[in-house]
Amino acid sequence: MTSYFEFGLIAFTSFLTLMNPFGVMPVFLSMTSDLDQKSRTKTALKAVVIAFFTLMLFMFTGDLIFRFFGISINSLRIVGGIIFFMVGQDMLQARLTRTKIKNSEIKQYVNDISITPLAIPMICGPGAITNAIVLMEDAYDSTRMMILVGAILLVLAIMFFVLYGGSRLSKLLGQTGLNVLMRIMGLIVMVIAVEFFFSGLKPILQDIFIK
Repeated sequence: MTSYFEFGLIAFTSFLTLMNPFGVMPVFLSMTSDLDQKSRTKTALKAVVIAFFTLMLFMFTGDLIFRFFGISINSLRIVGGIIFFMVGQDMLQARLTRTKIKNSEIKQYVNDISITPLAIPMICGPGAITNAIVLMEDAYDSTRMMILVGAILLVLAIMFFVLYGGSRLSKLLGQTGLNVLMRIMGLIVMVIAVEFFFSGLKPILQDIFIK
């Protein structure tokens, strides 16, 4: 029983650290500042649901998918880094909130940002995907599998409530405050992007040149 508890604790803490709800929240607030409460809640919920099913897909079939297409997690890190960098660059210039969203475009906007970049790669990034695949290999019985799925659900529930509660913070900061926060987070996101990119590129280059 103790080993089950330890496995659950490792799964919960690792996913909480990798998904980082409070790190995602400023980006979410900046990108949804022109949405009403209902649309913002819908965006958060959809992003969390998509992230969950993406993790489930890679958790149960990740190793098979990677081997079938001949790709590695390092390639995923490189792509994630490029996406992060582009998002960070837009945030740095406050582009994400520069244009008002028309009522007729809200549904499409919610669909777009809830999938990319919120669900993938911000919530469900290379780190979380890798963690899911690795922990699935350690979940050698049905109880551990259920614990792993439960840990992911718990972390994603925390993610949703953090994003949902962030709406009040948005009202307190106002548009100017959000723009300042967005530029600061843009710098941080771009730094994360560089780390992602080179953490994926370095092993690939080492593999090429060592051979």
